[in-house]
Amino acid sequence: MSQETTQATGIKGWLGYRPEIKVLDCTIRDGGLMNDHFFDFDFVKAVYVADVAAGVDYMEFGYKASKKLYAKDKFGRWKFCDEDDIRRVVGDQKGTTKISVMADAERTDYKTDILPREKSVVDMVRVATYIHQVPTALAMIQDAHDKGYETTVNLMALSTVPEVEVDNALELFAASPVGTIYVVDSFGSFYTEQVQYWVEKFLKHAKPAGKEIGIHTHNNLQLAFANTIQAIILGANLLDASILGLGRGSGNCPMELLLGFLHNPKFELRPILECIQHTVEPLSQKIRWGFAVPYMITGYLNQHPKEAMEFMEGDHYKDIVRFYDSVHEED
Repeated sequence: MSQETTQATGIKGWLGYRPEIKVLDCTIRDGGLMNDHFFDFDFVKAVYVADVAAGVDYMEFGYKASKKLYAKDKFGRWKFCDEDDIRRVVGDQKGTTKISVMADAERTDYKTDILPREKSVVDMVRVATYIHQVPTALAMIQDAHDKGYETTVNLMALSTVPEVEVDNALELFAASPVGTIYVVDSFGSFYTEQVQYWVEKFLKHAKPAGKEIGIHTHNNLQLAFANTIQAIILGANLLDASILGLGRGSGNCPMELLLGFLHNPKFELRPILECIQHTVEPLSQKIRWGFAVPYMITGYLNQHPKEAMEFMEGDHYKDIVRFYDSVHEED
């Protein structure tokens, strides 16, 4: 297949590449939802070193959660991402990979805990919001922008939001200073057709306002990678992935698959494979993430995976029929 044929079919990542595409590693942030963010410094450092060597554009260290709402003795340090902790990982010589943190609407003391950009090693603040929290999210976006950060907004649980409310939120985001608006498949319930529908809708609002579209997928239906590709074809330029898919429940789009697909010479796959072999794969002996039938069931039913996560941690995690009956009755 020639370059011209590739572009004509829209499969822009096969032989060629779009230089404007950027990859964000959410391994530590999304993976932290599986162990309450108790990653040690060596683990986070290994991921950071791999991302820098691989040419990954951003690495998300975790959340900027309110210490008034979350007890520090019940969560690891990456629930809070204190400046000193991030700097301990990055060291004196910050690599080319930019650093991001996620700030949940109504769960972040953003006015005090997010420092002015010139006092922080962080480059990007990603604001996560449910539809009813949009006014707070807009204030957080403005605050982060005024402090000098790159910003994104991640509209959570998109699959459950009435379309008219999505349209209203997109109008507000387009008028805000946010840099990227994310299509988020929170429950891993999207099929390709839904990804196409939402990405195209988001683009109609974002592009005239000079904003980019991002994509964040979960692998409940084993479609995280395929759905990310579909978003790329349609024009999404900020792509979330995690090493070996490490993330909440079924996990995310695997970084190793995505970098291989993009065929951008700035990316190097080998450092990611080394990180899988020496750092992430051994963690699977302690944390169970990735595709499993209970996660498939919640994705199929468009439900939050929390009940599947609890089921997977119990003694009866192989009794999938029992689990299906229990959540199907609630649907």
